[in-house]
Parts: sequence; structure tokens; C-alpha cells
Amino acid sequence: QDAIDRKEKRSETFKTAVQGLETDTPALKTEELGRRAPQWVRDNLVTMCMRCKEPFNAITRRRHHCRACGYVVCARCSDYKAELQYDGNRPNRVCQECYIFLTGHTVLEDREGKHKGILEKGAAEVSSRSLLCSSLQLLDKNGKGGTRGWFVIPQDDPLVLYIYAAPQDVRAHTSIPLLGYQVRDMPQGESRHLFQLAQSRQVFTFVADSEELKRRWMRAMARSAAGITDPEEEEEDA
Repeated sequence: QDAIDRKEKRSETFKTAVQGLETDTPALKTEELGRRAPQWVRDNLVTMCMRCKEPFNAITRRRHHCRACGYVVCARCSDYKAELQYDGNRPNRVCQECYIFLTGHTVLEDREGKHKGILEKGAAEVSSRSLLCSSLQLLDKNGKGGTRGWFVIPQDDPLVLYIYAAPQDVRAHTSIPLLGYQVRDMPQGESRHLFQLAQSRQVFTFVADSEELKRRWMRAMARSAAGITDPEEEEEDA
């Protein structure tokens, strides 16, 4: 019971963090780097480095903030110093990309031109142009536990469901092609709003935070499963 209580408390913290996404200050424009202090991306909104996309852990890959752009990055990607005008031109820790821009210096490792894979779409960017996005829980096969994350159906890829560990991650950890799936409603149990995606022997069970959100996801997934790709007009808030 103690473990359950701790898990629910972490879920509430995650939801509270997500609610503030829409009011966050937009990222600095390129010409403002170093001239104006950035708003830092909060640690609890990312699970991986926003530059190299490697997962964070408590020992070998810890979180740091770039003082120029505000991104959450690992030690390797922020092992650079650059003078920032907003801080009296004192040297500050910055990420590789900001270091190159601010100093004009090149580095041995250059990731420019690297092709982005299907999962390497940033959650924040995709969510801003999505048919639907929110936090959901995906249950495991026995239906007793599962993983909570950030789920998105992008406008430019409306037949695929992208699953992120956190709403500011720069890479999805998996995706589900929705075409051909059946969307099933499930009876509400233990105050949980359940629904399923099913195709042959493959079944995914989801938990939404409210009955309204569940209905919105069922409708969006059903349209994608039927191959309907044209975006609908945004629904007014209830």
C-alpha cells in the first residue's frame, strides 16, 4: 500500500507539471541567445538529454541546464563554457549547439545533418501540432500495472500514436500504427476510465484521467484506425 501511495503521488506531480506546459514562456529566438536569460525547462518534464537523447540516470548521466537556451542536457552535451551578455559576459555552462553559435568555434563531434528517425520527433513540437495529446497510462498485459506517459497523435502523421515518457522529451520511446485497430470501450472499474486498442491478438489497454478525456481519445483513435487523415475543427471546451 505504501508503494501504491508513492506511485500515485508521483503521478499527481507529473499531472501538475503537465498543466503548466501551455503557459510556459516560448523558447528564445536564436538572436536572443546569451543576451536574455532563458526560462529553464523543468527537470521533471524530460527523461532524456534534449540534445543527444540519451536517457538520464542518477549516477552516470545527470541533468544539467544550458544557461543560454534553458534545455535540460547531460554532462557530455553541456561540457562547454561561453560568455553570456545577460550575466555580465561571465563564462557559463552551455550546450554544444549554443557554444558553437555564441563563440563561432567548431567541435570535433558534429551532429549536424544527422537524419531524424521516426521516433526522434520532440514531444513539445509534435504536441503543438497534434490532433490530440495528453497524459495516459498504458497498462501491462495482466492489467495490474503500467507506464504513465505523454501520448500524441500528430497532425502530420495522423495514423500513428507516439508515446513519450515525459511531455518535453525530444524522442518518443515507442509508437503504435493505428490503422486497422478496433477501439473498445471498457466498464469503469475502481474509478479508472479504461479503453482498448485491439487487432488480432495484439491488445493495448489505456487509462484516462477522466471520462471526457477517454471519449476524446476513443474518437481520435477510431478516426485514425479507419484511415481518416483530415484534421477536424478544434472542439470548444466544455
